[in-house]
Amino acid sequence: MPNNHYRFLLIEAFHLRASAKHSTRTFIGPKEETLMNYKTLKPLLDTIEWERDPGPEASYGDWPVETREEFDIVAAARLPIVRRACESGKYNGIVLLGGGEPGFLASREIGHHFGIPVTSCAYSQMHIASTLGNKFSVVDLAENHNMYYYDLVLRHRFQDRCASIRNINFPLPRPPHVGETTRAEQMAKMARGEKSEMVEAAVVEAVAAIEEDGADVITLGCSGTFWLQPYLQQRLNEIGWNVPVLEGYRCAITLCKLLVDLGVTASGNVYPEDRPKKIRRAKYF
Repeated sequence: MPNNHYRFLLIEAFHLRASAKHSTRTFIGPKEETLMNYKTLKPLLDTIEWERDPGPEASYGDWPVETREEFDIVAAARLPIVRRACESGKYNGIVLLGGGEPGFLASREIGHHFGIPVTSCAYSQMHIASTLGNKFSVVDLAENHNMYYYDLVLRHRFQDRCASIRNINFPLPRPPHVGETTRAEQMAKMARGEKSEMVEAAVVEAVAAIEEDGADVITLGCSGTFWLQPYLQQRLNEIGWNVPVLEGYRCAITLCKLLVDLGVTASGNVYPEDRPKKIRRAKYF
């Protein structure tokens, strides 16, 4: 049964209109049907009260976000959704969906001012991975997204704990990649018991991250790779690598539960009020 101790809103990074040519999923509809990888997440979600917001409509085009420019556009558009959710009083936790976590720091600032923890996928994976091993690697899907994610590693100060970002080169459906295989097609292959080239590429890069880069934990970059988690974990175990494989949704939801249980949100020193009661004369690095 859901536990009303946890009242979470899960906010997508963006949504595409129904007529979008480069969409391979449904964004608007019942939460169980529109949340990616719901069947995998269901045991965790069954323990909380949750709602899903589709996020802002992508204004840059009719394809999924992948570049820095596109991430910044949807980041700004997601912030009013976060503020409305906090002002509503309905939620005691906000989970930002999407591997690139657009708008996370500003959303965290909003949440702090309302006493509500805000978590996101990359941030949560990096922190949890660092409790499980000395170094983690990221398995990600496209060159431009790799470099955006590189910025996230630096932003969250994990450059000394991140062994590498490994590219499997399966870009999201976008105009330059018309006709190329999609995540949905690769998932369908696995469901039919067929070989998935995306899974095979993820296995190759994860093994290289372990054997060549020194990774103790594997994380997944774009949310378009999160579906790989159970398959990649199984394959690594079969090979003989006893290495955890994490994905962003479960990490972000679980971290949000932890913060609610602890009764804490982000530090006011990092996210001060407009007129803080105390100020620091200097900020050191």
